[in-house]
Amino acid sequence: MKVGILGGGQLARMLTLAGYPLGLDFVVLEPATDACAAPLATAIHADYGNGAALERLSKSVDLVTYEFENVPAEAVARLERESRVYPPPAALATARDRLPEKRLFRELEIETAPFAAVDDETGLASAVAEVGLPAILKTRTLGYDGKGQVVLRPGDDPLAAWDRLGRVPAILEGFVAFQREVSLVCVRGRDGAVAFYPLSENVHREGILRLSRSLADDPLQPQAEEYARRILERLEYVGVLAIEFFQVGDRLLANEMAPRVHNSGHWTIEGAVTSQFENHLRAITGLPLGDTAATGHAAMVNLIGELPEISAVLAVAGAHLHLYGKAPRPGRKIGHVTLVERDPGVLGEKLAELTRLVPGASGGVAS
Repeated sequence: MKVGILGGGQLARMLTLAGYPLGLDFVVLEPATDACAAPLATAIHADYGNGAALERLSKSVDLVTYEFENVPAEAVARLERESRVYPPPAALATARDRLPEKRLFRELEIETAPFAAVDDETGLASAVAEVGLPAILKTRTLGYDGKGQVVLRPGDDPLAAWDRLGRVPAILEGFVAFQREVSLVCVRGRDGAVAFYPLSENVHREGILRLSRSLADDPLQPQAEEYARRILERLEYVGVLAIEFFQVGDRLLANEMAPRVHNSGHWTIEGAVTSQFENHLRAITGLPLGDTAATGHAAMVNLIGELPEISAVLAVAGAHLHLYGKAPRPGRKIGHVTLVERDPGVLGEKLAELTRLVPGASGGVAS
């Protein structure tokens, strides 16, 4: 079976690596000529809106998936007319726009931070009055890794902030005093079967994920699974879905969801019986879902902007290095390292050792 992937970055790369043992082949559509998934798949180098390229992709594969949500809705709609597309385009349309995403959470009685839509100057003034400051002004689409958002504090000029975002449709979200940022990676098959990975605790800096650590028997796991189940069933979802939450006391507030494999689930490659990448492929191809149980206590450290000394990283006992074949540049994810240990104390010691070696990772160890 051949699987088409919109996007040729590191997520597509890891999907192909997980898929070859299952007998799958891949075709990626990616504008960049140096896409890191290209060496592992047949690559079509074209813009996502290129009609000829979309036709070539649809005719050369059995089904299509995507590695990120910021692909043109028109391209996905065209592919759906000619191929099977998973996750379903309706889920993509919801997740790629923060306003319908937040409204879906509220409709399903999943709590969120206060928010209001911003479409014009009047709407911006109303949003500030309703939500209050401090708050974050975010573009409704195309934002990731801290991009497309501006923090507004008391005394700041909201119009100037909106100007910085290009006066595009946005939402204003109120600040939340949270204890932890956690995420749940889950998967739903074409037959409706659902499986959940253990929650991950995440550490972000400058809007970029630095570290994720799996949580064993976390008391908020049942609440997260219930919220995820509501979303999966409402969207008739197929594939891996990641949902990011803020923990406030004993409550989870949904921040956003990603209709794809997710950075906070990279630890599952070594730290779960079946990785998120393999399970996404199992789900979309109609295969039975794999076991999502953790194989130990796991952690993942992102390599951002520059590489550490590789020999020093691999000298940390049990470290698993994943490089993406991407040229280093500031703010760019170029790889990650995972650790898995039976003893959480040993994991903590090795994680502290590892983060000292990774530029920008020190001080980001989740407890």
